[in-house]
Amino acid sequence: MSHPTLPHDEKVFTWPVRVYWEDTDAGGIVFYANYLKYFERARTEWLRALGVEQRLLQQSLGCIFVVSEANIKYLRSARLDDQLLVTACLSEMGRSSFTIHQEARLVTPGPTDATALCTGTVRIGWVNGETMKPARIPPQLQHALQS
Repeated sequence: MSHPTLPHDEKVFTWPVRVYWEDTDAGGIVFYANYLKYFERARTEWLRALGVEQRLLQQSLGCIFVVSEANIKYLRSARLDDQLLVTACLSEMGRSSFTIHQEARLVTPGPTDATALCTGTVRIGWVNGETMKPARIPPQLQHALQS
């Protein structure tokens, strides 16, 4: 069975993550919900790499990013001390939301590509921080996200 993977280009952001004891469950594998935490960290660092500071956006524009949907597919398990690469790649841009394709990949020694452990998409909404109602993403922010 073939699993979708990210394109190999400069638009794919990667963030290294080490699996710690606190990340694992009683069976010694990464607890399933922790992949969402890994995805969140990679998205936050992707935004930083693009020059987008979420706290400054909230202070200056009064709006925030919120997760409105997450679809995850678990393929294999990560274990204690594994080194992962977590990716973020913009896959869709709308007026008040965007979708990020993400993967958690196991780093393996040697020339082979990292093995996909978990793949998913996360839809991020742009909302007014006080009313929590959707707002239009400013054009300069849209441009930054697409660069």
